[in-house]
Amino acid sequence: MLIAALPLLSNADMSVPGSAEKAKTVVTELLKTTKSWDGVEYRAYPKGQPEVSIMRYTIPPHSALPWHMHRVVNAAYVLSGHLTVERKSDGKSLVIGPGDVLPEMVDAAHRGVTGDESAELIVFYAGTPGVPLVVKAE
Repeated sequence: MLIAALPLLSNADMSVPGSAEKAKTVVTELLKTTKSWDGVEYRAYPKGQPEVSIMRYTIPPHSALPWHMHRVVNAAYVLSGHLTVERKSDGKSLVIGPGDVLPEMVDAAHRGVTGDESAELIVFYAGTPGVPLVVKAE
């Protein structure tokens, strides 16, 4: 319900009573898409009880995550560092950095690779209970 109310907050008077200035909440849309970063359309969400998971990942410098897949729609927000995201099937890649938002792939093998600096991301998953967020790719 809070997420649905956020657009209403953009014009809300958030000033403290008695203060000289009226502060306004600023809402910036970071991502709105029906496709993953490689252009593949998302299919329907899994059936059943919705479950939202939010994970913080810190990936050390000079690291390559194992090839993996996600079974549910998810999106990453880069807090710091840079990450090269690679698709296993053809090597297509994308470099993301601080402030970037990445709509992740579903059911497609990929990985992230860091360079000389670590990368820190927050990933938001929209799944159902019992469905793993990450599975090893074959």
